[in-house]
Amino acid sequence: MAPASAKKFVLAKEFAGQVTESNFKLVTYNLPALQDGEVELQALYLTVDPYMRILPIKVGDLMIGEQVAKVVKSKDPKVPIGSIVQADAGWTSGSVVKGSDVTIVADYPDPKWPKSLALGTLGMPGKTAYLAFLGICKPKPGKGETVVVSGAAGAVGAVVGQIAKIMGCKVIGFAGSQEKLNYLKDLGYDITLNYKTIKDLDKAIKEAAPNGVDCYFDNVGGELSSVVMNNMNVKGRICVCGSISSYNLADQPKVPSFQLIAVLKQLTIQGFFIYDHKDEYQDALGALINWLNEGKIKYREHVTQGFENTPKAFMGLFKGSNLGKAIIKV
Repeated sequence: MAPASAKKFVLAKEFAGQVTESNFKLVTYNLPALQDGEVELQALYLTVDPYMRILPIKVGDLMIGEQVAKVVKSKDPKVPIGSIVQADAGWTSGSVVKGSDVTIVADYPDPKWPKSLALGTLGMPGKTAYLAFLGICKPKPGKGETVVVSGAAGAVGAVVGQIAKIMGCKVIGFAGSQEKLNYLKDLGYDITLNYKTIKDLDKAIKEAAPNGVDCYFDNVGGELSSVVMNNMNVKGRICVCGSISSYNLADQPKVPSFQLIAVLKQLTIQGFFIYDHKDEYQDALGALINWLNEGKIKYREHVTQGFENTPKAFMGLFKGSNLGKAIIKV
């Protein structure tokens, strides 16, 4: 019997400036024979996320990322054929991996919820929002604190804002289009601001947060973040989750020094890396499932059809093309 074949995207050219189609190469390859303890996967959904732009991968390497897949062959009794699993299998349509390296996607309380949620609100972005916001920003329940979220309409920011509302906070979100501002309003954001059309960011933040900012969840970096920091209250908390504004820049931007304001206002500034918190995943997942089931948080997906369109969906992240979690339906 001839070996099964699959497709994968590898890095064809190192990233420099804007991501283009030329950065990727589509390769057809044969899957290896299954060994004991391994499973063969058929991808159902892929995810693309901004962090993939800054990964230390080399030309010829498989593009890294998570997927939801169906087990079509198995030599691992713990992962039977037909299981729907989450796997770090990269940009592949099919793959062979260790059964111990996949996670079976459990049945959700509502059968209408798509399994792709394991890549979004109930996956890495949702867990990041939960663990980073609650663990670093530490909102004080019932105190009506003011929270600012940049990249608020993204996969992480959208969940952060909703958790902040559950915590009783006033939530201000920045996004780059009227459609995204409308989306944030639907999620419960109190004030929404278009960073692309605002001429005076400092004035806009002061008007939106006249009592200052207590917590800042930063997905963007750059000038916007410097201005928000200048409007923080004493002992404000800042979670740095990303810096998408600079990922595609050949020359990194020069921004005002924030050290003095950090000293004078005694700010807590901490970066967050989700894969250092695996022991907390189940707590985060349990809370997110409960809130979703209770209608306290909502989800939205931006679905691209076809495995071959994965690079296109990825490039769209940096143009603000997606509204909701970017998903590829294979």
